[in-house]
Amino acid sequence: MAQPPNNQTVLEYLETAPCDLKGQFINGSNYTFFLSLTTPTGVMQAVYKPVRGENPLWDFPTGSLSKREVAAFLLSEALGWHIVPPTVFRRKGLPFGKGSVQQFINHDPEHHYFNLLPEEKELLRPVVLFDLLINNADRKGSHILWSEDKRLYCIDHGVCFHTEDKLRTVIWDFAGQPIPGNLLDDLSRLAGMLQPGQPVFEDLSVYLRKGEIKAIIKRAESLQIGGLFPMPDKNRRQFPWPPV
Repeated sequence: MAQPPNNQTVLEYLETAPCDLKGQFINGSNYTFFLSLTTPTGVMQAVYKPVRGENPLWDFPTGSLSKREVAAFLLSEALGWHIVPPTVFRRKGLPFGKGSVQQFINHDPEHHYFNLLPEEKELLRPVVLFDLLINNADRKGSHILWSEDKRLYCIDHGVCFHTEDKLRTVIWDFAGQPIPGNLLDDLSRLAGMLQPGQPVFEDLSVYLRKGEIKAIIKRAESLQIGGLFPMPDKNRRQFPWPPV
């Protein structure tokens, strides 16, 4: 039996494999499409978000949302959490021009945050910490996926990394609780990785502004000092709409 492609190979397929448009996801505010990629190891399914399909937002730079999808993947990999599916910014061979292309995760769409088992919710701490780091403005319940092989993933990171506080999430289960030591250790490594000249900084700087990268460091430092998952800010809305 052929071995499944490794992560680097998956990224190469997402970047270069011939693709066919197979459908459109209609529930999002930006144009999102379903692709079928022809690879040497078989057909791969992917989610495609073209730059030209992004609705302008007053608080995010025009045409930057698909690049933020890639930045989220890169940061998840740098932390060693591997919770964002492989994602690339592809410029050629796409039906509607350049945009993000992310490996589609086979999952049950009815199995999401709002019907997770208690033991499954216990595994969400890295996701919560990740959302705090990237300043996720739209963590809906349906953005939490459980793959067919029982792995946890999170998707939809276009409205993240803003320098101003934008956090909106449905996941407040751990508010006020201590951040586990192993996750704090990961945060302590992050500041060094995000210094100019370091590979992770150079990779992220392709997709984010320098000020947005500095803001990640500040949030990581604040979380380390506090040592707790924060409580919701009662002075502003911190829940997305719709929640699913």
